[in-house]
Amino acid sequence: MLLVAASTHAAPAAAQVDGSVGVGAGTVRYPGGTSFGSAILSPSARYTSAALVADFSSSIASLPGGDWAGLGLMDLSAVTAPASGRQLGVEAIFAGTTVTGAGPTAAAHAVGELRWSGTTWGAEMGAGPSTGLISGAPPVTAFHTRARLWWRPSGGQTSTTVQLSVEPTRFPDGWFTDASAGATFERGQAVVSLWTTARLSSTYASTVASSAYLQVFVRPRVSLEVGGGSSLSEPYQGLPRAGFITFGVRFHRSPRPPPQTAAPQWAPLVPEPPGDSLVVRFRMPDARSVAIAGDWNAWQPVRLRPLGDDVWEGTLVLRRGLYHFNLQVDGADWVVPNGVATVPDGLGGMVAVLVVP
Repeated sequence: MLLVAASTHAAPAAAQVDGSVGVGAGTVRYPGGTSFGSAILSPSARYTSAALVADFSSSIASLPGGDWAGLGLMDLSAVTAPASGRQLGVEAIFAGTTVTGAGPTAAAHAVGELRWSGTTWGAEMGAGPSTGLISGAPPVTAFHTRARLWWRPSGGQTSTTVQLSVEPTRFPDGWFTDASAGATFERGQAVVSLWTTARLSSTYASTVASSAYLQVFVRPRVSLEVGGGSSLSEPYQGLPRAGFITFGVRFHRSPRPPPQTAAPQWAPLVPEPPGDSLVVRFRMPDARSVAIAGDWNAWQPVRLRPLGDDVWEGTLVLRRGLYHFNLQVDGADWVVPNGVATVPDGLGGMVAVLVVP
């Protein structure tokens, strides 16, 4: 029910909150022919501001006999150097299952990461502890490391994101490494994700799993989802390798933005340097007020001066570097100025680019 895709976490012009909830059903099949059906509820939420991005997603699934399985993921990313794209991130995952007669199982993972992101690429490196508990047995703790790369080529009518990750883990009995590769394609109202994961180990059996997900927006706030594939064994809770099929419907708080059409490749805005300050000018017809906000001042709007003939001027004091900004018109609407290079803001919109040479 959950589609996974990398994102740039670029800062928007103002703090934004978005979310969705999915309901559906699925079938899980274990080796040997054992299978069961399940009802699934999967809420998610996202908060994005100039300095912080917080993602939360979860799923709750029913099991035979009135038992339940749950999974939750929290990801926090703090922007530490906007000009270089450097971020600090923390990811936490919690999972648990209750089985009548066998008792509960649980797993928790925490990873601290250093992240870099650009317009079309990103990289992450991190490490942290993982622990698992199987009812009736002592808890198990492992050391988990991770390195990830993603790439989003530009151009064309299809938005594509490719992601690679390598996760070596020091389990009590030895090392194992999960290597994953995936791609997400967005075309019109459809999103397709393909993933494959290989577990490499001299101590544990080496196995491969793969999955595919399709999401189709039938309304701006409603999408249908279907997925299927296989999953690797989960040593923290003692869960075996399994196959699965899921389908459901997801309701979104915000409508899906329309697909972006090809646009001219504008150059970034370069302000005029009179002395120690910098001057920017924009033409905004019929505007009563115009303010500029960017990642150099935590996206706080600063009013521009009217010069007449629909031209507005502002004075900035900035060090050499790359910045992102937008304009606020009449105290309400955020506008990307025409004729200036833009990059995605990570939420389906765009922000303008300013370069101080």
